[in-house]
Amino acid sequence: MTHLSIHTRDGWPDEASTLLADYPRDAWPDHPNFARSIDNWMGAHRGFRQLGRLVAGETEAYLDRRTDGDDYALRLSRYGNILVRNLHGHHTWEDRSFFPEIRKADLRFDHGLDTLEADHEVLDETIDQLTSRANRVIKLTQLDEAQARSEAGALHETATRIEAFLERHLTDEEDLIVPILLHHKMRG
Repeated sequence: MTHLSIHTRDGWPDEASTLLADYPRDAWPDHPNFARSIDNWMGAHRGFRQLGRLVAGETEAYLDRRTDGDDYALRLSRYGNILVRNLHGHHTWEDRSFFPEIRKADLRFDHGLDTLEADHEVLDETIDQLTSRANRVIKLTQLDEAQARSEAGALHETATRIEAFLERHLTDEEDLIVPILLHHKMRG
């Protein structure tokens, strides 16, 4: 399997989804090897998806003038910070600890893990862009409301890009990792 770009892939090719056929997503919660740690990991993913939607939605509400600058700046600061901080911590832990553990358990999926790690590099770049744009818009809500709304458009584009990125990446990550965990009785 070659490296699959987050920007062009639509799930995993057959060789990476070998175990997914044996361990389909809808059966995971009832599987005897589905441990609390797996559910917690997937819970973090649900939280990231929700925060991504929230940041994009709050920016959209601001652009549509359904919220004022002060409220928007407060919400963007709070939820954007939670999203950025927790994403960095989560994928750093995955790259340094969790993925190496998975590699040792099943070498067949090295290329898939490499793809997920490459996603994390793209995510870091996108998070940096989101942080920079969000900080600028937050400052501008206090200095120049018209310019803040103007620049919130670029922020919205970045926020919706992160939202789409998270949906693709986290789904792919779960589809690759959870079947390995179930198959090898890991994390229980």
